[in-house]
Amino acid sequence: MKPSRRKRDPARLDLQYLWHPFTQMQDWSKEIPIVIASGRGAVLTDTEGREYLDANASIWTNLHGHRHPAIDRALRRQLDRIAHSSALGLANEPASFLAERLVTLARTGTGPELARVFFSDDGSTAMEVALKMHYEHRRRTRPDVPPRFLSLENSYHGDTVGAMSLGQSALFHRSFDGIRFRVDRVMAPYCYRCPHNRARPERRDAREYRKCRWECVGAIEKRIARAGKRPYSALVVEPVVQGAAGMIVHPEGWLHRAATLVRSHGMQIIADEVMTGFGRTGTLFACHHEGVQPDFLAVAKGLTGGYLPMAATLTTEEVFESFLGPYEDFLTFFHGHSFTGNQLGAAAALASLELLVKRSRILRRERMEGWLAGALDSLWDLPRIGDIRQAGLVAGVELVQDWRTRRPYPLAEQAGIRVCRAMAARGVLTRPIGNVIVLMPIHTMTRAQVERMVEVLGEAIRETL
Repeated sequence: MKPSRRKRDPARLDLQYLWHPFTQMQDWSKEIPIVIASGRGAVLTDTEGREYLDANASIWTNLHGHRHPAIDRALRRQLDRIAHSSALGLANEPASFLAERLVTLARTGTGPELARVFFSDDGSTAMEVALKMHYEHRRRTRPDVPPRFLSLENSYHGDTVGAMSLGQSALFHRSFDGIRFRVDRVMAPYCYRCPHNRARPERRDAREYRKCRWECVGAIEKRIARAGKRPYSALVVEPVVQGAAGMIVHPEGWLHRAATLVRSHGMQIIADEVMTGFGRTGTLFACHHEGVQPDFLAVAKGLTGGYLPMAATLTTEEVFESFLGPYEDFLTFFHGHSFTGNQLGAAAALASLELLVKRSRILRRERMEGWLAGALDSLWDLPRIGDIRQAGLVAGVELVQDWRTRRPYPLAEQAGIRVCRAMAARGVLTRPIGNVIVLMPIHTMTRAQVERMVEVLGEAIRETL
């Protein structure tokens, strides 16, 4: 007997069988979910035929829009050859070409040049690779000093055990404290909520943070000094923007100062560019905004243009060579993934990178940054907005109960969730981080779409809060 339409309803099946990430499923089950059926460009269409602007680039992954002809063609060509073969004991063409391309694009001409690429599956695994590489490299090159990591307050680096240990998000990670290893945290450059912030809480002045004395950099120096005979071996950082912490945009100059400081103490730098990489913040890699070249560069999300799960960890020849030796010495990097170097992912990534580096595309992204900044400026008069942060095509709008005191909404009130729900009803999809509304436009959005995205946010805040 042919199954009834009701039995095959995807929304019902979702509610019956699926468990969604970072979602309180008791709340999820109270409503019929939006079921996405198709997409083109910056627009998603659900099974009922309703259209939505994809305002967070499908959780920060999509760069060039859905069903981009160039990436679609690359995937079809690769499918005509092979979808996947193992990287254990075998090489393949797309992965080799992609590794060369990534190393070329990551070159700066200064600092420790990135020369080797290890492929994995997602941002968490890319950071796990960097963590394990650094740990073993330091044990081999500095056997007298145990490796120790330092990371920023509220940082998030993924959900595997090692990546969770590097993170400092109490809400996300405290349930797993029993299986995490200790990583010390240091003050993050969160200007809006900095205890040393001397700016008056007025609409425009709140963005200036006048008379900054770089106490956040001083905090790193003090923490390193307190380490004494057990020095830190690496600083782990999301350059320019801390994503899951609430789109915290670091003040210009912080990254360069912090990098110079930790390098002077012999520490390595692990840059988590899972979100910030591939043009999101303006430059191809965010750490290059201030001329910083890390020892480890973790990328994912936008690597394939938002098409397929693939990640990469780039590191230096020095690190690579510490894993070389006769077979019987067992210096191998004992780590791997079944789909490492997957051909489909590599083919999509190569096509995406070709689009990213075109001069016309770079100029268009620069224009989009201006469109986004102009649209966001119109929101400053809303009394429930405390701060608006933008770096390139990444924006975070922080909601507060009182902009004069910067008093936040209790998370239990779900202010961000309610605003995003009202945005969805108006045809714009995004997801909040607590009280921060994330806007991350796909690079091919039109000016009208960018302005509509921000306009709908304003309408949703007025209606909801």
